[in-house]
Amino acid sequence: MTECYIRVAEDENEEPMEIPSEEDGTVLLSTVSAQFPGACGLRYRSPVSQCMRGVRLVEGVLHAPESDWGSLVYVVNYPKENLVLYNKRKMDEMDAASAVKIKRGVQKTSDLIVLGLPWKTTEQDLKDYFSTFGEVIMVQVKRDAKTGNSKGFGFVRFTDYETQVKAMSQRHMIDGRWCDCKLPNSKAGPDEPMRSRKVFVGRCTEDMTADELRQFFMQYGEVTDVFIPKPFRAFAFVTFADDQVAQSLCGEDLIIKGTSVHISSAEPKHNNIHHLFSNFPGRSPSLAAMFERSQYQFPSSHV
Repeated sequence: MTECYIRVAEDENEEPMEIPSEEDGTVLLSTVSAQFPGACGLRYRSPVSQCMRGVRLVEGVLHAPESDWGSLVYVVNYPKENLVLYNKRKMDEMDAASAVKIKRGVQKTSDLIVLGLPWKTTEQDLKDYFSTFGEVIMVQVKRDAKTGNSKGFGFVRFTDYETQVKAMSQRHMIDGRWCDCKLPNSKAGPDEPMRSRKVFVGRCTEDMTADELRQFFMQYGEVTDVFIPKPFRAFAFVTFADDQVAQSLCGEDLIIKGTSVHISSAEPKHNNIHHLFSNFPGRSPSLAAMFERSQYQFPSSHV
């Protein structure tokens, strides 16, 4: 008789595992116990009587009922002391699974901000895209109150928390542009610091004007201020209405008028200067105040 596989499980309601038989059609108990440690035999439910029947075991060899294992599912037998441990383990697993379900049940979804939207993206486009992840209950594209033009970002909310987590775990290609989907700053954890709405634009050229920079960065979101130091120092600062837009650009290299510029964070001095000087022995409040008089914080590498 050629080798075949029989279906074995710890419980009738669990997914079975296929165990190989020997050439003569028998199954070694050692083969079963290799996959189910502590196993001492097998049983199955009779298709005729619907009663459980034991599989004959002789000197460590299990013999097929009526010379054919068939497509039945064979359940593992354990010694009584092992069975007690098995039942306890199953109960612990069920309790853990229930705890996870309860925990998930109390986790509610939040409005997620979608950054970097193309100008042409509509609320219907946004809903159609994110509906591929799961049920969407709200979408909104933020628009300028005067012009009605998109501000380059929007919001989405899902029905299920698992869908929200999935959407936040990756970047999204929407209408030909990569977009980010994340929790707004107001929804961030208590340990996450507030982030600056201002970015540092390094490697600028002297022919770049404030208006040109404003027009360029408006494709990412509403721009509230553009500052180019005078005399020219090869960098500029751009302030957005939304800090999430600013942070999404940090670390990027962008092309403006044929020149590659580097975007980095430009946090306000008052957020960190006292903390910085408090770490030095003999710290001086007047020294910190002197540094705070400067309007901007310049990154160490700005050209």
